[in-house]
Amino acid sequence: VKNADQERFDRLRYVELKHGRIAMLAVLGQITTKAGIRLPGDLDFSGTKFADVPTGWSAVKVISPIGVAQIIAFIGFLELCVMKDVTGTGEFPGDFRNGALDFGWDSFSEEKKSFKRSIELNNGRAAQMGILGLMVHEQLGVSLWPGGI
Repeated sequence: VKNADQERFDRLRYVELKHGRIAMLAVLGQITTKAGIRLPGDLDFSGTKFADVPTGWSAVKVISPIGVAQIIAFIGFLELCVMKDVTGTGEFPGDFRNGALDFGWDSFSEEKKSFKRSIELNNGRAAQMGILGLMVHEQLGVSLWPGGI
């Protein structure tokens, strides 16, 4: 970004981290469902079981429109109310600890914090490319999974 200030850079880094985190969850969701791990019970009152829902984009055809709306509403709730720096004490873009979660982060040296943030950033970038490849191949009808699952 030519002639961008620190505020613009921080915003772009925040968005990159957020998309990377979402992509990491998406890849993990693909792996989990392709492995056959599903929640027990019914997805809705009509008797659709979690096990009946396929992976990827084809799941959208099985889930009712009200269910899709609930998913979108939940994502909106997370975006607007949860996944943000509520207290204004974040050390860096994407720091959502808000004084509640720490897991030892404050005990790390600045060098170790920088290293761990770099790992998250790179894993997020890899996951974005990974989920993109999985989605494209799903639409092409080609499986990237061993055994064609």
